[in-house]
Amino acid sequence: MLYFPFSETSPIAPLAITGHTFRDLEQATVDAITLFGDKNTKNVVLEKSYHEYMEGFTDVATGAAKRGFIEVVKELEERFPDPAAIEQESDKKAFAKLFGEYLRLENVLQNYDEFASLKALQEVDLNDAAAVEDFKAKHYLSDEDVQALQAITMPAERKVQDYRSTYNDVRDWIRKEREGGGGGETPSAIDWNDVVFEVDLLKSQEINLDYILELIFENNKKLKDKTTLVEDVRRVIRASIGNRAKEDLVVEFINHTNLDELGDKATVIDAFFQYAQAEQQREAQALIDEEKLNAEAAKRYITNSLKREFASDSGTELNAVLPKMSPLNPQYLTKKQTVFQKIAAFVEKFKGVGGRFESAPLLPENP
Repeated sequence: MLYFPFSETSPIAPLAITGHTFRDLEQATVDAITLFGDKNTKNVVLEKSYHEYMEGFTDVATGAAKRGFIEVVKELEERFPDPAAIEQESDKKAFAKLFGEYLRLENVLQNYDEFASLKALQEVDLNDAAAVEDFKAKHYLSDEDVQALQAITMPAERKVQDYRSTYNDVRDWIRKEREGGGGGETPSAIDWNDVVFEVDLLKSQEINLDYILELIFENNKKLKDKTTLVEDVRRVIRASIGNRAKEDLVVEFINHTNLDELGDKATVIDAFFQYAQAEQQREAQALIDEEKLNAEAAKRYITNSLKREFASDSGTELNAVLPKMSPLNPQYLTKKQTVFQKIAAFVEKFKGVGGRFESAPLLPENP
């Protein structure tokens, strides 16, 4: 099976030419690519078969042994059965590298029908003969095929969400450490330079906010228990990069809303956005009052930041927000940084929920 070459670091799944005719020519093909390629051809590989990615293989170009998906999943289950319990920095790094390896393998395997069948099997009640027969017919599988799929251990979807949540937590933690905001008394002796967080792969499977809100509607009908519902929703949100900052907002919405009165998914979504926009107004005013900010300038700055979906401390827009204070005052820079961090967190929480402040016309973006 010969595949078009692709970069190992690319999040885009490779294109393929199917067929086993060219498998014996793999080494010759690698040699040809190397001979006629440029200095970066060491990052160009031939795509492997599904079974090689599942079970592992030896890279012909480098001679390096590559672990398969099955082995990586086994190590995840054995070393980190409860990812939320990871505390030591060395364990955080080991987990980040291991789950990054999982994400890369999963990304490639999603190109294969066999892997799609394996994932679909996880949702089938194997004690339901009719459901099994429907699964076999849909995926063109025999009894032997199903037995082979059953022999492969797949992490439960809830566990994968927990892994993603912890992976995001570790990423946020190391970023704060590098920015000097981790609060540690002594510098870390652990080198993180060899850890690459697979943000693009996480984003490629990102769950949008509407899906989370629809999940609230569906789960509320099944559970009728807000405690369990909140637990499930927290798990999904924390596994998301783009919606993590909205965790408390969504949970507060659940706790302050009679979900049984909302008749369909669209109504839940509308109710959330109304709630979120009201909270946005309330929290913005509370921030202005707490920090004694210039109200009109603060409203303009926050509105602009929500529009572009991030807060910026460049230019003079932020300076106008601060209470009257001389730039020579020793507390000036501290105050500016505190205000900026609070507004940046506010924007992360409320971006994408709509709404804007009255009497706060948008200003042109700073050049």
